Amino acid sequence: MRLITMLCALFFGLPVRSEPVLIGSYTWTLDDPRFGGFSAIELSDDGDSFLALSDRAMFITGQFTRADGQITGITAGPIVTMTGPGGRALTRAQSDSEGLAIGADGTIYVSYEWTHGIGSFAAIDAPGSDLITTPAFDGMQTNASLEALAIDSDGALYTIPERSGAATQPFTVYRLRDGIWDQPFSIARRGAFLVAGADIGPDGRLYVLERDFLGIGFRSRVRRFDLTGGNEAVLLETRLRQHDNLEGISIWQDDQGLRMTLISDDNFRAFQRTEIVEYRLTD
Repeated sequence: MRLITMLCALFFGLPVRSEPVLIGSYTWTLDDPRFGGFSAIELSDDGDSFLALSDRAMFITGQFTRADGQITGITAGPIVTMTGPGGRALTRAQSDSEGLAIGADGTIYVSYEWTHGIGSFAAIDAPGSDLITTPAFDGMQTNASLEALAIDSDGALYTIPERSGAATQPFTVYRLRDGIWDQPFSIARRGAFLVAGADIGPDGRLYVLERDFLGIGFRSRVRRFDLTGGNEAVLLETRLRQHDNLEGISIWQDDQGLRMTLISDDNFRAFQRTEIVEYRLTD
């Protein structure tokens, strides 16, 4: 049946489907009014530690405790507020931080969806750089631009806006490589899903997390692409309210293969939760 599904998808030009296995879901809480609103997460190579980013310009690091492969606890460091060049406080418009990527040298990169650009940080408590931007971002929608950020093994950054501009228009992928911006490819916009996050896995492929809000809750989808935009595969498509508002994605590898760790944005609302979900990729 799986082979028939794959052949039909290829014949009709649709993305191939692959079913991941749910490992577990963990609800994370912390007694701090600044806690919540998480828009991105990056795990260490071994999956034991993480850096998370909120959409209010906050960083937090932590360590996972696992039993039988499932998260059973989190030990977290203090919440750290970002600062701009020279240590200046960020304005509200400058604080809408959405995408997160970490370079091989430890440099932290953050994309913003209000000010349309990327900042870099030597450490979570170091001042940020001037905004790295391009005129190609000028026409993007306010509060709907650079939602996703990923970095490849050569240090090139890939960022994708939340909205493409029209329901029939693909999402443009923007790349910053050796200080030069270009647009190497686009990915098809399929259905009502909008971009929420991205990561490039140890396999060198681009994983894009998307979400759709249906009035009473969210559903999520993860698609995977080569770094040419080809070989599209749907890895995950959840039912309504199966998980909370998943916005962050990190792909890593353990001794059994690739894992996908996702984090939700609770929007600082009591009826939502900060959920960390893990799936094993089976193909």
